[in-house]
Amino acid sequence: MNKIIYLDAAASALKPESVISAQVDFLRNNYANAGRGICGRAAAVDAAVAAARARVADFINADSEQIVFTSGATDGLNRVVRMIRALPEFATHTPVVAVSDLDHHSARMPWAASDADVVVCELNSEYNYDIAKMPDADVFVITAMSNVLGMPVDVSALVSAIRKKNSNAIIVVDAAQYVVHAPIDAKKWDADFICFSGHKIGADTGVGILYVKNPGRFLPDKFGGGMVERITGARSWTLNSAPERFEAGTLPLTQIIGLVPAIDYWQSHRPDLNLIKYLYDRLSENPRIKIISSRDATLLTFYIDGMHILDFGAYVGARGLCMRVGNMCAGWLHNLIGLTGTARISVGPWNNIDDMQHASDIIMDVVK
Repeated sequence: MNKIIYLDAAASALKPESVISAQVDFLRNNYANAGRGICGRAAAVDAAVAAARARVADFINADSEQIVFTSGATDGLNRVVRMIRALPEFATHTPVVAVSDLDHHSARMPWAASDADVVVCELNSEYNYDIAKMPDADVFVITAMSNVLGMPVDVSALVSAIRKKNSNAIIVVDAAQYVVHAPIDAKKWDADFICFSGHKIGADTGVGILYVKNPGRFLPDKFGGGMVERITGARSWTLNSAPERFEAGTLPLTQIIGLVPAIDYWQSHRPDLNLIKYLYDRLSENPRIKIISSRDATLLTFYIDGMHILDFGAYVGARGLCMRVGNMCAGWLHNLIGLTGTARISVGPWNNIDDMQHASDIIMDVVK
């Protein structure tokens, strides 16, 4: 049987043993619900959730009350739309929302599906934001790193330019890919919202982070248990303070427990991007392989001249190579480039040079 080489970290990272052990131990020995009990075990879970929140806050240079647990980046980005649309200033004024062709579907579709007026930011020749040509808008959605091109955006500079033009603009950052490769500094970025998923950095699926700069400015977008301080009438209540007021229902506790060891592991085991450079140089030798990402990117994206990308994916997959093929949930960027799909290789801390040599041999054998 072929050796499996997992080169799809950008879709989801493999889980380190520390995460698996922490979650299994919690499920087997320490499980209880959070915020709903006064016994010792329930209190211990409350403390663990608080510690995880504090660890996330430290991880992105934020305060604990600014950290809201979600089910993932997609959940967070959808919730942001509802929270912003509920602001009083948009009761009679339809918000103008600036997006870009760098956006993942999860960052742009929620706005396009709402009644917002969507405008598209111009990109320069390197497919980065053209800061000098940012449009007038009430809300800006920034993709901190494209999952197709793999190059970081200077979020601080972009936010600063936007605020100079419109100090009241609300800025939402999709950091799902960025968080994998570089530290987030929420205070330096000065965005109003930042979203990312735990599973990209080795935590489990089902947990994400929504950073809210000013929690007191926004109303909850969903309601239920755990967020209520007391009921005051048939249709009135007093809510808990942030962040609990944004966390109706039972939290993804097992995944939250695994989030702390995932962050600890990832901060000391970032992917080795020299592996991407090796593949870039090796695959560049074949004229049929058309690379569209930079040699300095965090991933390698390409297509095959004369071969359907799904056929290519099937051929290399049959040889044990796990990688992403398709439009990467980034249809707008593929339309801009003029392609229906590409192949993407992304590495994690588990990959080494032997994986790259074997992967390049497989690809070269398929693309003759």
